[in-house]
Amino acid sequence: MTGPVDIPAPDETESPHPVTGLDDVVHQRVRLGILTIAHEARRVEFGYLRTQLELTAGNLSKHLGVLEAAGLVEVEKGYAGRRGRTWITLTAAGSTALAEEIARLKLLITRIETTDTTEDR
Repeated sequence: MTGPVDIPAPDETESPHPVTGLDDVVHQRVRLGILTIAHEARRVEFGYLRTQLELTAGNLSKHLGVLEAAGLVEVEKGYAGRRGRTWITLTAAGSTALAEEIARLKLLITRIETTDTTEDR
């Protein structure tokens, strides 16, 4: 077993750690799920999101409110036959925010994969 690893002081030209760029609005588990599902579909129905993310209607509504206030999704209410429906669409800003979040997560994964060797354990 080896001792603790010394981490050198940051260099002035070194980029900040990737975790500093994570967006708290996007990174929250439920909101990341909403954005990801909305990215996969042109338009997603509220009930589908509720089922897929295993949420109550109230909980999902609160998260959608946060995303809508941030301009990351659009919420559209209407009818399918006589039943009221709510559809969620990812905005251009939402698509950009999701892509940036995924890029940051990939950087974190790369750091772990390149530093986590069996010799270090």
